[in-house]
Amino acid sequence: MTLSFDHLVHFVDEPKEVITLLKNKRIHAVEGGVHEGRGTYNALSYFDLSYIEYLGTYDRELVAGAEHLHHSLIETVVNNKFKEGFVRFAARTTDIEGVAKSLKEQGLSVNGPVPMNRKRPDGSIISWQLLYVGEENDSLQLPFIIQWDDNDDKRRQEQVEKGIIGKQPEKLDFAGVTFAVIDAEKTAEKWSRYLGLEVAEAYVDPELNAIVQVLTLAGGDLYFASPIGEGVVAKVLAELGECPFQVNFSGAKEPVTFELFNGRYHFEK
Repeated sequence: MTLSFDHLVHFVDEPKEVITLLKNKRIHAVEGGVHEGRGTYNALSYFDLSYIEYLGTYDRELVAGAEHLHHSLIETVVNNKFKEGFVRFAARTTDIEGVAKSLKEQGLSVNGPVPMNRKRPDGSIISWQLLYVGEENDSLQLPFIIQWDDNDDKRRQEQVEKGIIGKQPEKLDFAGVTFAVIDAEKTAEKWSRYLGLEVAEAYVDPELNAIVQVLTLAGGDLYFASPIGEGVVAKVLAELGECPFQVNFSGAKEPVTFELFNGRYHFEK
């Protein structure tokens, strides 16, 4: 199984508002488009092919009232009662059927692949397939799996030509996502087994007051943080339970961290 980081979903009330707020911080973001008939739309901020999707609703009653596949992204959004913040992330594959088979063989609940599409502001249609994966009674949800209809090279060229992948500040790179978890070592070991990812050496993050276990993933690593005392991670666990709470970037001129719609954005040199 070969996976790459594809995108992190940040649910927000007004995706278009995010574009302006990010522009004020010199971060490039654009309108994504509408998921017609499904009640949602988005804005996007790309860092090469890894990106953040700012997902919102244009018809919340439609979203809440529709039947959703188990372990789907929208099921998570509805169960979270449309609370703003980071929701889930998608891992990219070029063999979604093979991934489905592997995960089923490991005893996971697997739904899909499901064909999806979105109309861009210029009227063009982009399409993909999604696979929803999970295990029952687990507080930290696994990623959903995405396979785009076009290959990476074609997608990159098209996104650049359309201005979707734009120039980000300095040499800013997408570094990955941090999750608040009760047991970083145990969670990393389990996700490593399920997803076929390598476990890197753990370290202590004094800013988070947590021990952090890393899984290496092309396009954006996964950081599992367990508290070693009071602090950011302990607060997230107490208020939200196990979940993604921080997105990380490298290559900034100066280290800085800010909050945006219940999500923590962390920049390092």
